[in-house]
Amino acid sequence: MRLKHPLAALTLLAAVACSQGPQEAAATPPVSAAPAADAAAPSVHPDSGLRVIPLTVRSAGGVHTFRVELAGTSAEQARGLMFRSRMGADEGMIFPMNPPRVPSFWMHNTVLPLDIVFIGEDGRILNIAHGKPYDESLLSAAGFAIGVLELNAGRAAELGIVPGDVVQW
Repeated sequence: MRLKHPLAALTLLAAVACSQGPQEAAATPPVSAAPAADAAAPSVHPDSGLRVIPLTVRSAGGVHTFRVELAGTSAEQARGLMFRSRMGADEGMIFPMNPPRVPSFWMHNTVLPLDIVFIGEDGRILNIAHGKPYDESLLSAAGFAIGVLELNAGRAAELGIVPGDVVQW
């Protein structure tokens, strides 16, 4: 999946990948108290080569732990999950937003259907969009976001994850 900025669409398309501001390339996880990492789990994803970090979602149904790929640079965020044909049930990808903004995503060259979880400035889920493979329609946050979490389609509903739940990474 690729992050798309509506106002800079022509520039982004011409550059092959969308661009984040230079200050975002070194973005750090904006929410503290992240869960402890599983020492046996790989720290780099075998398909993407991205660093894998723990992420939790606290919902009415409990705490759900994921191991997510950290797309921290402009290039990593531009590629996202494009061309990937598989992702584990408790895997995902996190796109930190620094500074916070109202991001829009699209499913250009994205094979997997996805839940796109927009995380507000308070660490709570703003809204969840449903990305269909290869659909280039914009899917946008309902407000300023500090991050976007991508999960397998239907996983959020399966776990009872809804707007208002707290995300930490």
